[in-house]
Amino acid sequence: MSEPKLEVPAELRDMAEKTIDQAERAFGMFFEAASKSVAAIPTPGTEISKQALSFTEQNVKAAFEHARKLVHVTDLQQAMQIQSEFLRSQFTSAGEHMRQITGEVMSAAKDMKPKF
Repeated sequence: MSEPKLEVPAELRDMAEKTIDQAERAFGMFFEAASKSVAAIPTPGTEISKQALSFTEQNVKAAFEHARKLVHVTDLQQAMQIQSEFLRSQFTSAGEHMRQITGEVMSAAKDMKPKF
């Protein structure tokens, strides 16, 4: 027995793609402003903040790409495959980001220790 096809009108898919594009542009402007703000006021945690912001931006971009893929899904099996791949990549990415942030925090903590 084959999976039923998802019948989504082309106009609806087009509208979804345009909405994704608009949202992505808005987030792009947000990240640009946030990056400028973080860079404008240097603090001991500036590098960690920049890194966290970069990781967040990467995650948001991945989510938009995921949404674009889902717009073109034609059956439930394909949707589940795309979702599974997305979740797997996000877990991998999150683990790597946590390792990097932890390394930065540990390094910053060592630098802040008083040296006797």
